[in-house]
Amino acid sequence: QWFEVLDGLLGPYWKAIGLAFNCTFLLFGSVIQLIACASNIYYINDKLDKRTWTYIFGACCATTVFIPSFHNYRIWSFLGLGMTTYTAWYLTIAALVHGQVEGVTHQGPTKLVLYFTGATNILYTFGGHAVTVEIMHAMWKPQKFKYIYLLATLYVFTLTIPSASAVYWAFGDQLLNHSNAFSLLPHSAWRDAAVILMLIHQFITFGFACTPLYFVWEKVVGMHDTKSICLRAVSRLPVVIPIWFLAIIFPFFGPINSAVGSLLVSFTVYIIPALAHMLTYKSASARKNAAEKLPCFLPSWTAIYAVNTAIVIWVFVVGFGLGGWASMTNFIKQVDTFGLFAKCYQCPPSPSSKHH
Repeated sequence: QWFEVLDGLLGPYWKAIGLAFNCTFLLFGSVIQLIACASNIYYINDKLDKRTWTYIFGACCATTVFIPSFHNYRIWSFLGLGMTTYTAWYLTIAALVHGQVEGVTHQGPTKLVLYFTGATNILYTFGGHAVTVEIMHAMWKPQKFKYIYLLATLYVFTLTIPSASAVYWAFGDQLLNHSNAFSLLPHSAWRDAAVILMLIHQFITFGFACTPLYFVWEKVVGMHDTKSICLRAVSRLPVVIPIWFLAIIFPFFGPINSAVGSLLVSFTVYIIPALAHMLTYKSASARKNAAEKLPCFLPSWTAIYAVNTAIVIWVFVVGFGLGGWASMTNFIKQVDTFGLFAKCYQCPPSPSSKHH
């Protein structure tokens, strides 16, 4: 894991900081996947509320305790890519075919809270690096990671930007009160297929996010080298049960993403790696003996340090500072509006409740 790299380069204090942020990020990343499962399946079968679906999918996701290592996810991660591709292009095409709703408005963020909440969602969306670095462990040729990761990031742009633009064009400011775009699109076999594929993908992603936590916990309790899969599975339960519980307490699909983006992703993905890079190469001898040579588009160490410094300052002020304030303000608003353990977050009112 990358916090072990920090240990080797900068010492135990950096390892502890990296471990704390990374584990917390992966924990809430797993919580978000579980919330997303319940939020999505509701739009296929609304006979059960979202909280009940969280109970069901929590039990399903708990089976990941039996999966020994990342190598077992290789083919599933490839299939997951196909699933997200279908869903992203379904959202794009369905929104364009649907057309704009009557009286659609595109005001954008009208308050600072909304602006910075959106900014932190972007941080979260493109801040999957921390999980992806762990996935590098599963690659047969990890030295190719940086090229693969660059291509993967560019591919993510083709999935997120067209779908987000098309859905916002069609539904506008309705998205402020509908965190899940599936809730706005008409029911169809195409939508059901997208939901089912996303459910499978979210189960895989849950496993990806949870497996590093399982490894860390196994090392803490001395079970990591145990050959028995059943013993390792039992030792992993104290990791998966709190995740299940948190998803039931805070079922706020959307606001929890921006909170994680501002408070955790900002450090895990941007600030800590940039600071660590600057400290590692602060001496002339370290720069001279660097294993990775400078890229052609940043040929001087001064330019490298300028970019890293800009990232640290910008993400700390905008992402963590203002973004943290906005996302927590929004999160507290959701708690005040819907309460903890909300039975059905952002569900349309039932016919019986409309008569009262």
